[in-house]
Amino acid sequence: MLLTLGETLGDFFAQTLDLGYLAGIGITLVFFLITLSFQLSAKRYIPDFFWLVIIGTTTLGTEISDFIDRSLHLGYSSGSFVLVFFLLLTLYLWHKKYGNLEVSPIFEKQKEIYFWVAVLFSNSLGTAFGDYLNDGLGFSYLIGALITLSVIVVVVLLHSYTKINHILLFWIAFVFTRPFGATFGDFLTKPLAKGGLDLGTLNASIVSIVIMIALIIIAHKREKLQH
Repeated sequence: MLLTLGETLGDFFAQTLDLGYLAGIGITLVFFLITLSFQLSAKRYIPDFFWLVIIGTTTLGTEISDFIDRSLHLGYSSGSFVLVFFLLLTLYLWHKKYGNLEVSPIFEKQKEIYFWVAVLFSNSLGTAFGDYLNDGLGFSYLIGALITLSVIVVVVLLHSYTKINHILLFWIAFVFTRPFGATFGDFLTKPLAKGGLDLGTLNASIVSIVIMIALIIIAHKREKLQH
């Protein structure tokens, strides 16, 4: 739901408020940098800061992807190639410096910056792929969400029952959570005639926020019970 929230919020700024994708990038970039500064300055893990940065990467990632595809007119294929290049470059530089791509635990600030940059490009790439499923291949928003969800389920099964590198599986799953959020977000917001529920970007964002908060509360209660 966090990724769906990023999609609906990003569309709310650029489309519903009619600010355009460049202005949307400016707004979401400021939010991302502010939340990231809180996260990096924290002396311990604070869930609120972490999840706020995740929301920041999903909203900014939505604006970046839409700006590349629709404002620069590079199209989904070329736009995805650009985002794949920057994601792989980030992971390469991360691996070159630290010798691994382990995401837990991360204590060094510079390593954490690599992580968040990789997350940002992953989310941007996921948005582009989700749009490609719907607009490029012609799948409905619901079918697109089910396709990407199926990929995530397969990756989880591979992680549980095979010895495939868990870091590789993590990043594959992470990239595909974004197009799931994008396609599911479109399913909530797009008109009924186009296969959506026509909730609108604001209402869909509110629904996503409520579900997200409920899931986080449930997760934290379960964690406390386990300890």
